Amino acid sequence: MKRFFLLKVVVVSFAFLVGQVTWAQDADFPNHPIKLIVPIAPGGGTDIIGRKVAQKLSDLFPQGVFVENKAGAGSLIGTEFVAKAPADGYTLLVGGLFNMVMNKALIKNLSYDPAKDFIPLGYISSYGFVLATRADLPVNNLADLVKLMKDKPGQYSFGSAGIGTLQHVWGAILFNSLGLDLIHVPFKGAPQAYQEMMAGRLDLIFDNVSACKGYIQAGKLKGVAVSSEKRLAVFPQLPTINETGLTKFTGESWFGIFAPAGTPPAVVAKLRQALIQVNKDPEFVALVEKDGGRVLSIPAADQQAFLLDEINRWVPLVAKNHVKVD
Repeated sequence: MKRFFLLKVVVVSFAFLVGQVTWAQDADFPNHPIKLIVPIAPGGGTDIIGRKVAQKLSDLFPQGVFVENKAGAGSLIGTEFVAKAPADGYTLLVGGLFNMVMNKALIKNLSYDPAKDFIPLGYISSYGFVLATRADLPVNNLADLVKLMKDKPGQYSFGSAGIGTLQHVWGAILFNSLGLDLIHVPFKGAPQAYQEMMAGRLDLIFDNVSACKGYIQAGKLKGVAVSSEKRLAVFPQLPTINETGLTKFTGESWFGIFAPAGTPPAVVAKLRQALIQVNKDPEFVALVEKDGGRVLSIPAADQQAFLLDEINRWVPLVAKNHVKVD
């Protein structure tokens, strides 16, 4: 009995010490650099926003935050990498509507569960989409566009950065709701689609305001309507799709920072506090607004609910519109 009692004391003491060490490690977080995974190739909007966030977090954490691009299979490789990474706060993900919602809607047997395998640390920015036409298309508003294209079904086209991208999925949903029969032309990237539009070989694109803003402002494309709930500050003359009364469509492409599920609460709290400071940084706010977006600040208590709401909203819509990647 004495030996049993001593063994029990040793086990309890060891567990206490392990707990103390873990607590000390969490309290000391971060004590080495943090890796922020961008699951998209360098140079795009996701990469740009990820690098800006990493820079701002590095100002707060002297140990540094650096970006690593893990592109491939759309966004699957990088996203899955973080889902399986150690849950210690040192490997984080730039997530967004594309990989945290649309992948679930489009891919059977997805290798990760966005709602179960990740913890949202903070949402950072959100961007409306703009429905844009080639500059010489004889339309001035959405009603003109619908009339023109209904008169010649199957003769007009819309482009995207590839099958399963938001340009493809949201374009299909919007055009279905308007009763339009359009040809989808997928490219290997949005720049190619824009080149085809300016050459007069592609008629429409439904894309993030940050991507098409410059083309519209230069008169190379023509904006028709926006997907956001309210008009965009950079294009106050463009009505929302809902304002036109022709159909109902509201959506914004958002970005956030995610950690693997199981990350210690103390680490999560510290990272969330840092991201709150990033969202209040005047330079960061100005960068987002310059690109036509808005800072997306959601309280910690509502972050998981926001993700679930987006999943529950878009997954059925994708299925209803029979949008597929194969």
